Amino acid sequence: MRVPHADALARAERFLLLNGRLIDRHRFALHFRGGPAAPVVAALRAYENPDGGYGHALEPDLRGAGSQPVPAQHALQFLHEAGADRDPAVDRVAGYLASISRDGGGVPFVLPTVRDAPHGPWWQTPDDPPASINPTATLAGMLHRAGSAHPWLAQATAFCWRHLDGLDAEPGPYDVLAILTFLDHVPDRDRAEAAFGRVRDALAAAAHSDHHDVLDFAPAPGGHGSRLYPEDVIDARLDALIDDQDDDGGWDIAFPSWTPVTRPEWRGFVTVERILTLRAYGRLKP
Repeated sequence: MRVPHADALARAERFLLLNGRLIDRHRFALHFRGGPAAPVVAALRAYENPDGGYGHALEPDLRGAGSQPVPAQHALQFLHEAGADRDPAVDRVAGYLASISRDGGGVPFVLPTVRDAPHGPWWQTPDDPPASINPTATLAGMLHRAGSAHPWLAQATAFCWRHLDGLDAEPGPYDVLAILTFLDHVPDRDRAEAAFGRVRDALAAAAHSDHHDVLDFAPAPGGHGSRLYPEDVIDARLDALIDDQDDDGGWDIAFPSWTPVTRPEWRGFVTVERILTLRAYGRLKP
């Protein structure tokens, strides 16, 4: 089994110091240098809005201040990493999602207010966007993982089950990511297992794109995503991931940068994610 060179962590740390956002530098310190969790939570506060949602480029391709659904999932991820699932911000996120929920309990992928500030050209929406499985399923899964009891979560969970029960076409790759997060964390484990068995082939067929990697769908062993691929495929991608560390110490992104700042911001986030994946699969030296 291949492992990264002994200086891989030091090189990644230097890359983050030179290029990464403060929140990703704190995440790296938390996960790999024994740093405290409080600075991660403190850095996240700067992205929070009074409505309980998040903006201010927490999702790097959304440069505006206003809250949007997808940045909320980044917030829930970072809170979880910091051991802050009981932080009041979790319920504030759920309250924000309830405020933008559509009939049926889901939330849109992006709100029309995206037009109020610079944003990636692929962030487009009609004037009255419908609820979408992406990011509703991701958000519901993350709130279940956090142990939330907010009333919105029951509505969102019902929305996700209806979507899975009626899934009759190949989903998009982002939909796959959302569904996997939901199935990994929804409390009804028997129903999750039955649903996965029913839709596994459709998920596996859709779990690819020109900017998604096997390890985006299977970032750690044990989740439903890792069950989409044979073990040798995951092992081969882990070998390749080690080689993908650039000379500057970071990992690159496989999608366009539409303004200069987004590439280093995304690379900092992705660099932390890639090292976490290598550690999850036992590929980092102690």
